[in-house]
Amino acid sequence: MDRLIENSSPQESANNGETVIAEEICETDSTCNLGTDFDYNRKIVWFNVFGFVVLHVGALYGLYKGFTEAKTITVLWAMAILWLSGLGITLGAHRLWTHRSFRAVLSLQIVLMILQTVAGQNCIWIWVRDHRQHHRYADTDADPHNVRRGFFFSHMGWLMSRKHPLVIKMGHNINMEDLNADPIVMFQKKYYNPLYFLLAIYIPVAIPVYFGNETWSTSLLICYFTRYIIALHTTWSVNSIAHIYGYKPFDKNILAVESSFVSLVTSGEGWHNYHHVFPWDYKAAELGTPLQVSTHVIDALAHFGLAYDLKQAPTNMVNMFEYVC
Repeated sequence: MDRLIENSSPQESANNGETVIAEEICETDSTCNLGTDFDYNRKIVWFNVFGFVVLHVGALYGLYKGFTEAKTITVLWAMAILWLSGLGITLGAHRLWTHRSFRAVLSLQIVLMILQTVAGQNCIWIWVRDHRQHHRYADTDADPHNVRRGFFFSHMGWLMSRKHPLVIKMGHNINMEDLNADPIVMFQKKYYNPLYFLLAIYIPVAIPVYFGNETWSTSLLICYFTRYIIALHTTWSVNSIAHIYGYKPFDKNILAVESSFVSLVTSGEGWHNYHHVFPWDYKAAELGTPLQVSTHVIDALAHFGLAYDLKQAPTNMVNMFEYVC
């Protein structure tokens, strides 16, 4: 359902006047006084709302099936797909393609593209654009999931409503030239829908059926619905929990916080106050911070020559921020 993120294109906004409003609010990025307009009324996208309801009902039923009648191999397979697809987000969409915090050989790029597709959180190009925009305009109306609008909105409500005019306006300022020149990213973007059906639905569901003698219905509920909804909520927790509940050792003037819980469920993406200060650091956390599974995976890949040019913030720079803040 994260694939429904594109719920308001610039063309659509021009038709309903939102682009004009955005122009009136802000002429240029450099002169705009960004903030949060709490009087702005968002337009609900009922198709997305219905889709999320269906997904959650299916996920809950799949959870019930997993505890009552599903074969053990089905549950274990769903858990494996959940974790591996998560790496497609943390290593691929986030640390590699969004922040360019390390480089990967061609074979690893292809694998991460496949795993990111399995995660089903839209194509890499759109994921990266939204996340770069989040960093550039964090916690303002130009942030796609502005946490100042509340926990639910930053968690998943932003996917159920039309984008704020400033999100559309400022989205054009995000530099995507590197991804436009990336053949793997552009291939996935062009063929995302068939790739999604094949990699995120059919193959994960078919394997327990053909190799574990599971029923199609049970496998669909567990390996797609339940697995998918858990993956979405873990990713969304970075947008919500990791901007509200935690501490700020590096920059007390931003809303992003350090969250052990989010780091646990996302394999290391919860050290968010650090990450917003040092977004280019491949560790996405201070050296020595626990619960950094994604970092350990990158280190292992680097050991075998699959990942290289790992960027990280110098220790003296990190210590300076801790001392100042």
